[in-house]
Amino acid sequence: MGKRKLQVEDLFKLHSVTNPRLSPDGKEAVFVKTHMDEKDNTYVSNVYHVELTSNEVTQWTFGNNHVSSPQWSPDGKRIAFLSNREENNQVYIISAKGGEAKKLTSFDKGVSSFLWSPCGQKIWVNAPVKEGQTWTDKEEKEKKQKPEPYRVTKMKYKMDGAGLLPQDTFQQIGIVELATGEVTQFTEGNHQHALHAVSHDGKKIVVGVNRKENQDLEFRQPLFLVDVETKKETVLIDEEGFYGGARFSFDDRYIAFVGKDQQFYNATHSYVYVYDIEVGTRMNLTESLDAPVGDYVVADHQQGVNAPAVSWTKHNQLYFQLSTMGDVRLYFATLEGELYPASPENEHIYDYAMSADGDLALVAVTNATNPGELYKQTITTGERVVLTSFNQTYLEEVELVEPQAITYTSTSELDVHGWLMKPAGYEEGKKYPLIVEIHGGPHTMYGNSFFHEMQLLAAQGYGVLYVNPRGSHGYSQSFVNAVRGDYGVGDYADIMAGLDVVIGENDWIDTDRLGVTGGSYGGFMTNWIVGHTNRFKAAVTLRSISNWVSFYGVSDIGYYFSEWQIQADMNDVEKLWEHSPLKYAKNVETPLLILHSENDLRCPIEQAEQLYITLKRMGKETEFVRFPDADHNLSRTGIPNLRIARLNEIIDWFTKYL
Repeated sequence: MGKRKLQVEDLFKLHSVTNPRLSPDGKEAVFVKTHMDEKDNTYVSNVYHVELTSNEVTQWTFGNNHVSSPQWSPDGKRIAFLSNREENNQVYIISAKGGEAKKLTSFDKGVSSFLWSPCGQKIWVNAPVKEGQTWTDKEEKEKKQKPEPYRVTKMKYKMDGAGLLPQDTFQQIGIVELATGEVTQFTEGNHQHALHAVSHDGKKIVVGVNRKENQDLEFRQPLFLVDVETKKETVLIDEEGFYGGARFSFDDRYIAFVGKDQQFYNATHSYVYVYDIEVGTRMNLTESLDAPVGDYVVADHQQGVNAPAVSWTKHNQLYFQLSTMGDVRLYFATLEGELYPASPENEHIYDYAMSADGDLALVAVTNATNPGELYKQTITTGERVVLTSFNQTYLEEVELVEPQAITYTSTSELDVHGWLMKPAGYEEGKKYPLIVEIHGGPHTMYGNSFFHEMQLLAAQGYGVLYVNPRGSHGYSQSFVNAVRGDYGVGDYADIMAGLDVVIGENDWIDTDRLGVTGGSYGGFMTNWIVGHTNRFKAAVTLRSISNWVSFYGVSDIGYYFSEWQIQADMNDVEKLWEHSPLKYAKNVETPLLILHSENDLRCPIEQAEQLYITLKRMGKETEFVRFPDADHNLSRTGIPNLRIARLNEIIDWFTKYL
């Protein structure tokens, strides 16, 4: 009996394995497994334990809640984690010998993150607190129920996924005593503080904070080394750009962190930096790598990933992720400048944990035909042992399609990389429709990673083409920067060149049945494409941009993203309009389905409303579907039933027109 075809509802059958954390002695580990619960219409995650000698896996927490960020106590006897068991995320402690988890914090607005103190008797917390209040103060419920006006005096006043930002609430850092629950606030002032690292001797912490009063045009968060006793600060880095993920070396001499400057704004590659505390100098350890440090893969499966930005061994060696040519690989570095990969090609390491001696890694690995599991990898040999098999039964039941990697030359002699999937159940000699998928960002990348939506389209009988046009990460700095100021020109040429190449090399593609779809930047590009060519017989645009003029003022990032990417502001409305798909609405002949989340503040729904009304008034074939209670991340972390509905809308539209 053959395998069945993948279905929309298979989202409920998939498991996401993340957050591997090794015990201090390296003999055991914990991790988090997440799945979507169809009955409760929510995400359920729990902590699991693995004994690394026997490789036996045991579930440690239960219930239909969400847990994240498990961390071992320094003595290995307890694990702390975050859970929303009582609405807001709080810190819970569970014994490594088993038993019920004990709630440690009861902060009114919850806890954002935490780190163990090396003494094992205290936990450092990062959490929001209202000005003039303490973390444990409770706001009056009566006051919460009354609507109040919201006065806006700054440009950074809202954020996708968060809504209107509280103007009187600030992220502070503090310490919680395990024995008594007593809370002591460490930082002060009306600033947003970020806790990055605690030294192994407990005497220093790394804090990120920008104390400028007006943050509207601030795109930096300086990192400071802070003496716990005196609170004296030493600057690690205070430059334009984004830096974080700091970690102390085991001997506390060095601090490694990851970040990027503003040379190419948000198109700039990230690097690993190391600060020498004794000498007071900083070096860029990965400057010779023309690829970004970190994970830039876009997909729709993994939940709650929280991979270390960088990890030390006791030999003062470093490990980190690197996005390169569609892979996310584990890389090794020494302070002397040695750099080389520590994992193979054609896969996506989306989470990991390193042993202190550097001999062993726990790697959470996915590829195009495996949703991802946890493996134990011996660094010297590369040998791997499978630790989890949560998706094994699913893989035995369902037919998945292996994408074929392609490389081709576009305009400006630019080499472009991508993948082509044949339809599931492909038969030689038959003709099949083809759908082009376009990722968001644009500074992300498609990769060698499991993508339920791609596999679903293949299961529906479509070929699928997805490429990384100029602007995508995972390639050279010049490649990722090439899209800026050029939206709809070079990137459009890259996508269409890829289409021409695969049509020329694959006679199974029915050129009369071509579809195109994409979200965010991919939605912009879908809108642009249907206004510039009639080759596609159906299109679906998701969380898209149609008008850069209005986007400038309505998006939570509009006023600076437009300047960085389109390289124009409201003093150059002509250029913003020139790159706006709405300008070319009269040319659209492709039936276009518009899908958009009502709470999307990144690409606000007015972008879809403008496009829909304009096309409808012009007599074009279009429909508009609005998703309530959903933001920009609907396809990845949205309410489960809405994710299902979204995929069904896509399938139904292509079925109707292709």
